[in-house]
Amino acid sequence: MLEQIKLSCEKFSERNAFVIEGDSFTYKRFAEIISKIRSILEQEPSNKEQLIGVIESNDIETYCSIYACLFTGKAFVPLNPENPLERNLDILQQTEIKTILSARSNDKITALASASGVNMVYAKLLPESEINLQINQVPESTNAYILFTSGSTGVPKGVPLTRKNLFSFMEAFFALGYKVDEHDKFLQMFDLTFDLSLMCYIAPLCIGACVYPIPLEGIKYTHIYNVMDDEQITFTLMVPSILSYLRPYFEEINFEKVRYSLFCGEALYEDISKEWQKCIPNALVQNVYGPTEATIFCLTYDLSREPDKIKSVNGIVCIGKPMMNMDAIVVNEHNNPLVKGEKGELCLTGNQLTSGYWKNPEKNKEAFFTLTIDGSEKTFYRTGDLALQDEDGDFIFSGRIDNQVKIQGFRVELSEIEHHARAFAKQNQVAAVAYTNKIGNQQIHLFVEDYSGNIEEMENYLKVKLPQYMVPSSISTMKLFPLNVNGKVDKKALKLLL
Repeated sequence: MLEQIKLSCEKFSERNAFVIEGDSFTYKRFAEIISKIRSILEQEPSNKEQLIGVIESNDIETYCSIYACLFTGKAFVPLNPENPLERNLDILQQTEIKTILSARSNDKITALASASGVNMVYAKLLPESEINLQINQVPESTNAYILFTSGSTGVPKGVPLTRKNLFSFMEAFFALGYKVDEHDKFLQMFDLTFDLSLMCYIAPLCIGACVYPIPLEGIKYTHIYNVMDDEQITFTLMVPSILSYLRPYFEEINFEKVRYSLFCGEALYEDISKEWQKCIPNALVQNVYGPTEATIFCLTYDLSREPDKIKSVNGIVCIGKPMMNMDAIVVNEHNNPLVKGEKGELCLTGNQLTSGYWKNPEKNKEAFFTLTIDGSEKTFYRTGDLALQDEDGDFIFSGRIDNQVKIQGFRVELSEIEHHARAFAKQNQVAAVAYTNKIGNQQIHLFVEDYSGNIEEMENYLKVKLPQYMVPSSISTMKLFPLNVNGKVDKKALKLLL
């Protein structure tokens, strides 16, 4: 992977590697900035440090800081300065990071530096140096990065991914057969603390293509629309929620240059994906799946252009088959593999799988287990997702296990309620949330976005479609659903409204 990127810098030196908010940066300039940052990482005291913090900002220096870590054999830990100071301090404490790279300075970054006592290096202020893209050789088992995700206890849990994990993903990504080259333009819509961002800013550079990050401030879907339109983007990876915000503009959207449109991070609904296909007449729409623990994504499903040939259950598009060097099974509560057609927990194994959470043996015991398959012992990761495998070998996503709740003793999958509610609401965004009422009973509340119809009629419709115990006890509407930094519907924020 790094050899390919080094080759791109040499072969395509005058082509653009990044275009950030209208500013273009050639591969030569990209290499120059990497080189001046790596010179600091190879000096005392940073040269003895394995983990380096990188403050997120929409600057070329931020991306170059990440690559400087990779080229020198270090691991980067992205930090979002907009996150609560306490959260970032917890991450620094867990990782014992001593050096942080930042493209810019502001009050929040200064506060983080003061509170943590780390050495804050401002990349924009570093002196120029000769181009040095030498790849420091380190074992493949060396960490490439650590991402921190939300923990059930409120403490962020670290997911370390090795160079082997990352290189395996890139190998599998290109093995999918995308016909891309130096002329392609990749959208980058993600927070850098979200692992999907890595595909968007690493894969393009392996082939000499260009990365187009959207601005961090402002309305995300508006930026996506403008960048795709203005820059003639050819390759996109997005979270499905973005489509709901673009939907009002579908009739005027015609992104003829887009050739690949990938979705990941949430359930992709069949109805809106069919509509989106009309907006990108020359593109393959692909549903991809994978938790952070399995490096970016590891299952893929190509949506047919023939509407009746798209696989879905409860309106949710199939997540397909495992990529190269990965495998998936469905197990019951005793970790016993289930046969095709039986629903259980989706579990993953293979070269992209993390070896375990950062300094968290208790969580590792919960999330990982071993099975002997075909005479070989393999480690599996519990995704927490409900799924089944069909007769074609494709995996069908059926929602989260923690979204499978018990109401009056019956198991209820919230995705089924959402499916019928969306059908009645003419495909408006909906979210079913389970909560405990004042007397301790589990109940379901349904949120509907931007809906002006009759709520009582919706309730009557759901009574016809669903058993009594599955009908939401209450329904409310709101203009816009809250989204997290990565564009996903924030169900935790919705639940706080109850």
